[in-house]
Amino acid sequence: MTDDTAPERGGGPLSGVLVADFSRVLAGPYATMLLADMGAEVVKVEGPKGDDTRTWMPPVRGDVSTYYLGVNRGKRSIALDLRDSGDARVARELARRADVLVENFKPGGLAKYGLDYGSVSAANPGVVYASISGFGSGAGRDVPGYDLMVQAMSGLMSLTGDPGGPPYRAGISVFDVMAGNHAAIGILAALRHRDATGQGQHVEVNLLSSALTGLVNHSSAYVAGGVVPYRMGNAHPSVFPYEPLPTADNDLIVAAGNDGQFRKLCEVLGIPEVAGDPRFARMADRTARREELRPILVERLATRGALEWFELLVAAGVPCGPINTIDGGFAMAERFGLDPIVEVGEGDRAVPTTRHPIRFSATPASYRLPPPELDEHGDELRKWLTQEEDDDV
Repeated sequence: MTDDTAPERGGGPLSGVLVADFSRVLAGPYATMLLADMGAEVVKVEGPKGDDTRTWMPPVRGDVSTYYLGVNRGKRSIALDLRDSGDARVARELARRADVLVENFKPGGLAKYGLDYGSVSAANPGVVYASISGFGSGAGRDVPGYDLMVQAMSGLMSLTGDPGGPPYRAGISVFDVMAGNHAAIGILAALRHRDATGQGQHVEVNLLSSALTGLVNHSSAYVAGGVVPYRMGNAHPSVFPYEPLPTADNDLIVAAGNDGQFRKLCEVLGIPEVAGDPRFARMADRTARREELRPILVERLATRGALEWFELLVAAGVPCGPINTIDGGFAMAERFGLDPIVEVGEGDRAVPTTRHPIRFSATPASYRLPPPELDEHGDELRKWLTQEEDDDV
């Protein structure tokens, strides 16, 4: 871009990539935030009332929803009413100039504005156009895509909760986040293809497919083994010990995933003979006889507190960890030198936010812009998008 009114270039591996973000709520905004962290220039297109998550509160920081703040850093906002012919024309010009367009409207919902893949790619053949839906663009196109629905319909909720209790949702919108990650992966792969061939393409992600691949071993149990997994609380169907176990004070996650780790666990607990017991020699034996083995381990764990056991077991190479609240999780990350909190923006606009999860040795993530106010950059973006002479992107 050469015009002074164009969005400025950032650093990072995606420097110079312009993303037109027509997505709302979580999966799409999460994906575009990750791209922004990696240097892409992201223009967040919002309706006149703004992204729904602006109103999802409490909690708040000042009078702004922390939900919105959590997935929208690094972007510029322009409010466009696509039902208005002038605004729709501005939106189409943004799509024509973009390297990437991300949307999560109902499949086919942008066609009436000339913003569907066919229309956009006709004017911009190199565009990587990413669509995120709940259940795909085929027979499931008319089913609204909400994470809670997908947790239920995919089978995840049947796996979550106590064996004798009701099914539970995960504590976060896990498949929205997973689909956002899949969208980002698809976009990056398509950009690589475009770099090699000059050809853009349509990348489609849906929450249900993300869910089924994300169920990993449980999906494989059904697809490859013909087994329908069931709810086991915090237990693992194939590994033991791999669950919380009580100590003298709090529960401790113990995850001895192989025979060597189990031997080390028994040594630290002062019961090395248990590792040599033929009943518990192999993982399959320990899993089959978990009700016999669990009380043996619990008796020893009851002699110390969870944090003391954590120090001893980790030093011996046994995977384990305390069960924290969110503040404890951040404190643990600080302890490990992960610097989990970064600040984006300056002065009154400065917002603490969670660090990008990927570390680059040569092109680190950047945190240039705080989550934008609605239409904060509308004037400058309209000026750029309505000028007569096109700029190179």
